[in-house]
Amino acid sequence: MTIQRAAAYCRFSSDNQRDESIDAQVRAIEEYCKRNSYKLVKVYADRAKTATSDRRPEFQQMIADSEKNLFDCVIVHKLDRFSRDKYDSAKYKRKLKVNDVKLLSVTENLDGSPESIILESLLEGMAEYYSKNLTREVMKGMKETAYQCRHTGGLPPIGYAVDPTSKKYIIDENERGIIETIFSMFLDGFGYNQIITALQEKGYRSRYGKPIGKNTIHDVLRNEKYMGVYIFNLTDGKDALGKRNSNRKKNSEDVIRIEGGMPAIISKDVFQQVQDKLSTNKRKSGRYKAKELYLLSGLIVCGECLNNLGYEYAMMGNTKYSGRNKLKYVTYRCGNRDQCKACKNPELRREYVESYVIDELQKKIFNDDAIPLLARELTDFQEKKDETSQMEAVRLERNLREANKQIENIVSAVASGVSNTSLFSKLDELEDQKLKLEQSIIEHCAKKKKAPITEETLRQLLSKFKDHVVARNLPAIKKFVASYVEKVIVYKEHVELIISLKRKIHNRIRLWI
Repeated sequence: MTIQRAAAYCRFSSDNQRDESIDAQVRAIEEYCKRNSYKLVKVYADRAKTATSDRRPEFQQMIADSEKNLFDCVIVHKLDRFSRDKYDSAKYKRKLKVNDVKLLSVTENLDGSPESIILESLLEGMAEYYSKNLTREVMKGMKETAYQCRHTGGLPPIGYAVDPTSKKYIIDENERGIIETIFSMFLDGFGYNQIITALQEKGYRSRYGKPIGKNTIHDVLRNEKYMGVYIFNLTDGKDALGKRNSNRKKNSEDVIRIEGGMPAIISKDVFQQVQDKLSTNKRKSGRYKAKELYLLSGLIVCGECLNNLGYEYAMMGNTKYSGRNKLKYVTYRCGNRDQCKACKNPELRREYVESYVIDELQKKIFNDDAIPLLARELTDFQEKKDETSQMEAVRLERNLREANKQIENIVSAVASGVSNTSLFSKLDELEDQKLKLEQSIIEHCAKKKKAPITEETLRQLLSKFKDHVVARNLPAIKKFVASYVEKVIVYKEHVELIISLKRKIHNRIRLWI
């Protein structure tokens, strides 16, 4: 009699289970093989992998090997080790059958009879029910935890820690500066690469010891938790293929959102300004491709569409040639005209509207009456910046003391006879961290406290604007315009200009013209 070759497939799904669970399954399968004269030739084992998905490396390897005539049957301890999804179970059992490989269970006697087919289907249904019911019960408990604004598991967002007693979020003072730096620099017009460089210079790194990247900054800027809103169950779960997409959001009625449920790191006003800026930037992508320099790109919108449709359409730069001599005309025109020809707002010559905006800036901002107000605002801003700088110095000194303490502990351990590769690797990492912190402290101390901005200094600074206007230095003028113009709204009969004095302290003065 030919002895049939058998492969064992074992699995456990929870971090609460251990490798002993795999060992127990293997022992049971080995005993089954002895009783039934099978030769065990291969063991496939997936650790901490759920059976509700087929994304299990050892499972997929076993299916692939079934085509190579390495074994005649696959033995599992129970059918739910094979799959708890009826669709997956049927699909992969079909593949095994095509490859002439049987699926056997140690605890369930399935002999291929009509009765065993019904039993097998029932067992698979019960396994899937158990899995989905367990998920529902776990979610029920997590929702109760969420309603109490407590930590539901996983790593807390960067900038937060979890209180070991109350299980509620608290601010991690060592990471607070990461969040404050990201929000403040983004509002000041810095790009992601510049923010990343600044975070590295300050000695900030991710929790895995790596530099903070663009994806982290992107997520931080959009996370409501930083303004004190506790959120749970925001993103959708895995799809039918077991894949998770964090960008796929659940319906609002399924999301738990509690105002004031977390300690706020930044204010609601700052968060909203950032969301407005993100939304504006999303609509500005076309300006980077423009061959002409438009001073108002990203700032000028159609007032007629705003009135008639209830939402803004950006006015886009447009170049055309007309007349017998093919004279060049550069205009702003509503983007809605290009998309669906619905807007009747006429095009506006670029030189007319840009000259109007520059003239009004000179009248309302760059004049003797506005100088005292600007000087006071800039002085207040500088004082707040100095205060932030002092807090940063304290943080750097605290981190340096902690690094020195850890270095001393490792040196003491080595001196007492403890020695291994990971210990020396950690020591090298700490020495490198210490060096960077010391360099940051030296650079921080070298920065002199800036003197208050006087009205005379401001007059000299702002006089450059007039020089740029006279010299037609368009890139420089564009920077001034972006700093002080919030929006230009174009109607059929008039143009409305909103001038805003924006600073980090978040005061805003609007002048309607």
